[in-house]
Amino acid sequence: MAYQINDACISCGACEAECPMSCISAGDDKYVIDADVCIECGACNSVCPVDAPQPE
Repeated sequence: MAYQINDACISCGACEAECPMSCISAGDDKYVIDADVCIECGACNSVCPVDAPQPE
């Protein structure tokens, strides 16, 4: 199960900087994760101040 960023995202960018696979990018209203590249490491969730990245 890849991680997915929910609507709690505040677009701070912390997750993008932490992702070892560079699969997180800025979307229209929140950051998005490319599920095909995500290795489910949880690094994004560990730095997110609002716990927006969650397993699908």
